[in-house]
Amino acid sequence: MIPREIAKFEHVRVQARSYLCLLLNRSVPNYLPEPDINTIIDGLKILKKESIKVEALYVLNAKGQQISKNISKDPKIRGTKLGNHSGRAYYYRAAKEKKCIITNPYPSILTNNLTVTASYPVYDDKRNLRYIVCMDIALKDLISFAQPTLLDAGFSFVSKLSYTAFSLALLLVSFMLFFNGIINLTAHGINIHEIDIEEMFKSTILLTLALAIFDLVKTIFEEEVLGHHDEKSKDIHRTMVKFLGSIIIALSIEALMLVFKFALIDPEKIINAVYIIAGVAILLIALSIYLKATENRGDKC
Repeated sequence: MIPREIAKFEHVRVQARSYLCLLLNRSVPNYLPEPDINTIIDGLKILKKESIKVEALYVLNAKGQQISKNISKDPKIRGTKLGNHSGRAYYYRAAKEKKCIITNPYPSILTNNLTVTASYPVYDDKRNLRYIVCMDIALKDLISFAQPTLLDAGFSFVSKLSYTAFSLALLLVSFMLFFNGIINLTAHGINIHEIDIEEMFKSTILLTLALAIFDLVKTIFEEEVLGHHDEKSKDIHRTMVKFLGSIIIALSIEALMLVFKFALIDPEKIINAVYIIAGVAILLIALSIYLKATENRGDKC
């Protein structure tokens, strides 16, 4: 049952984070000249009365020490106070990322149940970290209110079915390119003296495109159909980079082939090869800008 609940959590993680962080943002004032702990606690007491089942609400200082008693509807938890939380993900992630976060499920010390914590950093007007407000909620309760509706489930099914169909179609294209590349490569047998350089170039282009499309299909199927998203990875754009890289390689080979061809049989048309080379150069510049932009964005996350 636990692995299934964790899988469901990964499916609703984005919606759950948005909702929990909205509740914290609405209840806790931020970026004030002098954040008041009593005002924060009053906001949390109001939040406790929300319809969701919160296990505990509490406040940490900038060093991770709990400075408020647990706010909870459960009398066994209410009023208790744990010590230092600086080694917990809900503290150091919120402090490092400087935004509201939710943790992965973990065994709670308070209830021994699988729990997810939403933590919200509170800053003063000079953007100095003052407090981190934490909200513990049981994994099963989080899943129950974040569970997609029947309409969402139906749309998700249709979406997965569509992505599956497109993946199969692209996979067929990849295989066709692959087999055509192999046929062109072996058309004259394996005799080195009878190798057609032009056919080898064509085969290389076909095989390169086949590999790029296959890699694209693999990523689409894994992420959109199987739902294998990796939040820790900052290289979410790597599939696009690999795909564009394969296209650039294929165009470069085509340009090289045309240069040799036109230089021998029709020098006046060599300008066409130059146009392709210019296009490859533009693609390389665009790819470099894209890589730089995504690298900078990843550093700010």
